Amino acid sequence: MSQVSLEINGRLYTVACDDGEEAHLTELAEYVNKHVVELAGSIGQVGDSRLLLMASLMVADELAEALQRVGELEDTIATLKVSAQGAAAEAEDAGDVLAEVLDRAAARVEEIAAHFNRA
Repeated sequence: MSQVSLEINGRLYTVACDDGEEAHLTELAEYVNKHVVELAGSIGQVGDSRLLLMASLMVADELAEALQRVGELEDTIATLKVSAQGAAAEAEDAGDVLAEVLDRAAARVEEIAAHFNRA
């Protein structure tokens, strides 16, 4: 178990984490700190708890929007897969029809060739 010091709004917080997670946790803290600093700049220093709460709500809102977008993209992917399967089936059917037409044409050409060979 490791510990990492994170700075949010000028204050250091020591947090325990799994070994190897320090850099990721630091990045997350920097992201939260960015929101806290923006809030403090726009509404002033209203206390660490309130700033952290407001920043957390902003991050949660971003997450909710991202999850909604992921859901929409998953729906689009599912629709595209169904369309692709339908197109593949249509292409296969068209290929079967084309093969049948070519077989008939080849048979007809052979008939004509045989007729001329007899003549």
